[in-house]
Amino acid sequence: MAITTINSNLLYKIIIVISFLALTTCPVASAEECTSNHEGECHNRSEALKYKIIAIFAILVTSMIGVTLPTLSRIVPAIHPDRDLFALVKAFASGVILATGYMHVLPDSFNDLMSDCLPENPWHKFPFTTFIAMFSAIFTLMVDSFTISFFKKRIPASSSTSDVSEKNIEVNGGCREVNKELELLSHSHTHGHEIEHGNGNMKVVSAEQLLRYRVISQVLELGIVVHSVVIGLSLGASDNQCTIRPLIAALCFHQIFEGMGLGGCILQAEYGIKMKCIMVFFFSVTTPFGIGLGIALSKVYTDTSPTSLIVEGVLNAVSAGLLNYMALVELLATDFMGSKLQSRVKLQIFSYLFVLLGAGGISIMAIWA
Repeated sequence: MAITTINSNLLYKIIIVISFLALTTCPVASAEECTSNHEGECHNRSEALKYKIIAIFAILVTSMIGVTLPTLSRIVPAIHPDRDLFALVKAFASGVILATGYMHVLPDSFNDLMSDCLPENPWHKFPFTTFIAMFSAIFTLMVDSFTISFFKKRIPASSSTSDVSEKNIEVNGGCREVNKELELLSHSHTHGHEIEHGNGNMKVVSAEQLLRYRVISQVLELGIVVHSVVIGLSLGASDNQCTIRPLIAALCFHQIFEGMGLGGCILQAEYGIKMKCIMVFFFSVTTPFGIGLGIALSKVYTDTSPTSLIVEGVLNAVSAGLLNYMALVELLATDFMGSKLQSRVKLQIFSYLFVLLGAGGISIMAIWA
């Protein structure tokens, strides 16, 4: 089975599992649960519902804008992966993803798993958040490594009769001759791709590098899907309009820039139109889906329920470990250690500035989100 089919099916299963956990771990408040203050002018169920509906559509639109912007490189040549602007935008978005893991998702997990609503033993005696995040990062490395290793072994076997080398795809006259091994990676490569030539030289694209881009894009989306559903669920279940209003604005900005980071990875992975649409769809709808699920469960969902705190805390910790690994290892380290930035100090300095801007901007949003 091709890697694209495996991962698209996996995304479906992840959303179903998270939805099932939400439905089965949100009991009505009992005597064992902490009490939470739902009184006051900020707690108005009907008014909060209006903001939640606005949030669904606002976040859906901004998510679609963010993730599709990098894929418009044919229409806007300035954001083509070969251009400097793309490197700067990707650096900014990578900083956003890094800050999302460290400044939003990880602290949320700490708050959940260290809550006073949970028993002292074992939740307050062991740092479960960092433990789970650490193993999540290690597991992500294992998935990344084994996937690359598995498909690298299949590439030479399927390209032994090819006119090009075992690991490369030769490009002639602006058209890509896609080898059989890459058809194993994606069923969507049924036509050629336009590429640019420098000084009339033939461009060679590494099949191994293309495979790596595809693994990065799909593992990154997996981490985003997990924490997006959790964020949406929490927002949808809340009746605090004073919290929801600033959170909508913060999440819209967050989705735009996080989407740009994912969109850049999707663009470099050179998927066909079908796979691009699937990945854009999943990124765009997961947070609105979580909000809708939270609205449906708002009468029975208790954010201080021990079971709810544990489930959300564990999911956030897993997502944080995955996002932090992907941001540092697969995005930032890969780009900054690559030949393009290593050979151009000025571009490297500007890229670092954009990383700091992206990380700093999302960190400031932690005040409201």
